[in-house]
Amino acid sequence: MNKKMVLMTVLIFGLGVILASCAGMQVKPTAANFKAPEIALEGIEVPQFDGYWYYSGKIEPTKGEAGDHGAPLPIAITFNITNTNPYPVLLDGYTFTVAFEGFELITVNGYETQWIPAGKTNQLRATTLITTRSALLILGAVSGHQLKAKGMDPWGAMEKWWTTIGDMAFPIMINDGNFTFKADGVTKVMPYKGMTAP
Repeated sequence: MNKKMVLMTVLIFGLGVILASCAGMQVKPTAANFKAPEIALEGIEVPQFDGYWYYSGKIEPTKGEAGDHGAPLPIAITFNITNTNPYPVLLDGYTFTVAFEGFELITVNGYETQWIPAGKTNQLRATTLITTRSALLILGAVSGHQLKAKGMDPWGAMEKWWTTIGDMAFPIMINDGNFTFKADGVTKVMPYKGMTAP
C-alpha cells in the first residue's frame, strides 16, 4: 500500500512539473508566426429611427436657428473577430466606409482597443450616424454621375434607403476596411470588405 502511495505521489508530482514547464514554454509572437485575425460581418442594425425628412434653411423652426437639416440615421455594425493565434492579440483601431447600394456615404474611424484571447472570438460593435443632409451633399458632390447612370436621383435614393433600411431591403457594403492588430511589438493591418444580403 505504501509503495503504491509513493508511486502515485511521484507520478502526480512529475505530471505537475511537466504541465508547469509546458505553461512556461508559451509561444511568443513573431512576424513569422503572427496570423492576422479573421474578420466577419455579423450584422447591421438601426438602433433608433426618427423617420425620413429634410427641411431647408428657408423654413423657420419652432426653436433654434434656421438651416438645412436632415433626418439622422444611426447605424450599428457588428463584426466577429477570431484570433487563431496561440497568444492574445490586441485590436488597436480600425477604419472602414459604409456604402448603400454602392454609394459610399460615410467613413468610420474607431480608436477603441480590445484584447482577443488566443483561439477565441470577440465581437466589435461600431456605430456611426448618417443624416439626409450629409448624404445629399455627398451624393451631389461625388456620386451624381453614378446616380444618373442607374436612373436614380438623390431624393429618391435617400427616401428608399431611409424607409426600407429596417427591412434590409438593399445591400449595405463595408468597403476599404483596415483593422490594426498588435501582439508584443508585432503589428499587422488587415484589409476587410463585406456586404449584407438584401
